[in-house]
Amino acid sequence: METPLLYRQLQDQLRQWVHPIDQRHLQVFSEILAAILQSGSAVLGKWIPYLSHRDCQARAHWERLSYFLHNQQINAERFYEPILRHVLSAFAGESVLLTLDTSMLWDQFCLIEVCFVWGGRSFTLAQVVLEHGSATVGFEQYQSVLECAKRVLPSHAQVSLLADRGFEHGNLIHWLQQQQWSWAIRVKSNLQVTLANGCTQSVEQLVPPEQQAYLFENVQVLDGIGCHLVTATVPATKDPWAVLSDQPPSLQSFALYGKRFGGIEPHFKDYKSAAFGVLHSGLRNAQALTCLFMLLDCASLIALMLGMMLVQMGERSRLDWHGERGLSFLQLGLRELARLCYARLSLPKLLALPKNNPPPACASHRKRDALDCRIEFSKVVRFSQ
Repeated sequence: METPLLYRQLQDQLRQWVHPIDQRHLQVFSEILAAILQSGSAVLGKWIPYLSHRDCQARAHWERLSYFLHNQQINAERFYEPILRHVLSAFAGESVLLTLDTSMLWDQFCLIEVCFVWGGRSFTLAQVVLEHGSATVGFEQYQSVLECAKRVLPSHAQVSLLADRGFEHGNLIHWLQQQQWSWAIRVKSNLQVTLANGCTQSVEQLVPPEQQAYLFENVQVLDGIGCHLVTATVPATKDPWAVLSDQPPSLQSFALYGKRFGGIEPHFKDYKSAAFGVLHSGLRNAQALTCLFMLLDCASLIALMLGMMLVQMGERSRLDWHGERGLSFLQLGLRELARLCYARLSLPKLLALPKNNPPPACASHRKRDALDCRIEFSKVVRFSQ
């Protein structure tokens, strides 16, 4: 498949989802996506060999790409969100799991993302990059990201949001309550908790002995917010677990929160080292980085759909030698795209994701054992009024 053919095929499919849009911008957008998918890189210079304007010199390509990334009209609302709506169309009325997290870039920029957990991984619903020297952010800095994520979700979806320490904000919980979203948030040890009996203690004081779990019903935190708390001490973990939730406390509260790790951490790794190498992009502008991540998210979704379709057609073993799926849908999609380009085959019509959640990929017996591992507690104590 010649590069111009690939980007034109992408453009034909994208036109169905992002219409109406300026055709010139759509052409450049499709061309850049084709370059990202074929180069497997977030580095602008590595896109240049795949751009179709062969009469242009490298400097002209570079300036054109830089202008595109700094153009405020190139945003997720116009390009990424329509693709997301197509991808998520089967999830109307379904239970969905989201994660909220941050990742630092060069200790100078903070990436804030809300992601959709699916297939043992996650993909972006909304994101923004801030020039901010810490992974700790305030509610006012990520509220817009939550609003964007809410905007792209299918109608009547039953949402549960998972968030790590650093997001124990009263304003966040009030916002989640207004949206009628369920939630589970890991909290810091110094958070003050008022128990059902009226006694106020820090989370650190409510942590049980080793291999035990405490379940606290009807507690109050952050100036009167009612919720539930679960705490546990597990030898294999560095820090005790302490999770606030709006759901009745049980051992499943830990299992629910644990789904965050399998979803968001590999996703950030794909950005940085496993797929695109964004840390080598050379960009040092928050707006341009936000646009770059939007483009990477679009490319990732296309590859994810392609990988999912490969599995559905029973063709996974063509590219994945594992007995069971060992490659993520993203990696399968990138390899399938490389095969199509090499064989000069056409890009198939990209399908929406199925609502059933496939099991995660397992590249080794160690990974399978880690996923199948169960944690047993010697004692579980429930505290209620």
